[in-house]
Amino acid sequence: MRLDKFLKVSRLIKRRTLAKEVADQGRVLINGKQAKASSEVSIGDELAIRFGQKIVHVKVAKVQETTKKEDASSMYIVIKEERVEKNNV
Repeated sequence: MRLDKFLKVSRLIKRRTLAKEVADQGRVLINGKQAKASSEVSIGDELAIRFGQKIVHVKVAKVQETTKKEDASSMYIVIKEERVEKNNV
């Protein structure tokens, strides 16, 4: 599944266009490598997503084309969240 679609379906990011922008800005890593919106995501991949002053690390648990809102969080496991200092950004 494409990265931008996974981010939207899992509801890590609300809209696919926003997910595409975030990926194209270099704010998403897949297994430590910078990813584009079109990058493929598989079960077991580790994503690092930078949201402003924090980085969220998640592991892909499921890949589904669609999901209900209440089941979306089962598509990933949060490994850790870390704050980024302003002078490092």
